[in-house]
Amino acid sequence: MNYHLAILKRPYLEAILAGRKRVESRFTRTRRGAFGEVEVGDTLFLKESSGPVRAKATVCGVKRFENLTAKQIGQLEEEYNHLICGDKEYWEGRRGCHFGVLVWLRDVRRIESVWIAKRDWRAWVVLTEREDFGLLKRC
Repeated sequence: MNYHLAILKRPYLEAILAGRKRVESRFTRTRRGAFGEVEVGDTLFLKESSGPVRAKATVCGVKRFENLTAKQIGQLEEEYNHLICGDKEYWEGRRGCHFGVLVWLRDVRRIESVWIAKRDWRAWVVLTEREDFGLLKRC
């Protein structure tokens, strides 16, 4: 089992906490972040962008996509947006991506807000003993 830190904009994090958003999506132009790293049974810490870590969840499903085209992104929007809760702007911004990961969440739990010293631009971090931001001791 691995541990991950996912950074989300506030509306998406709130939708997860409210139970409306059940799938976290990551689309990128290159193979990175969650792609090939996240597996069923892993734990996700959910951090608000420019804010604290506010929740954790268990991964209960993963789908990966490679060599995506704009048409395929549109198809993914049609099929999964009711679980992803992306707005039009979100999907327009994904049209040029070639890799995608959909991560189904269960057992979403609020945790006491934890401010961490993360200063880079990565929106997804696979946590390790060397780089865990003090979160692994909370599991």
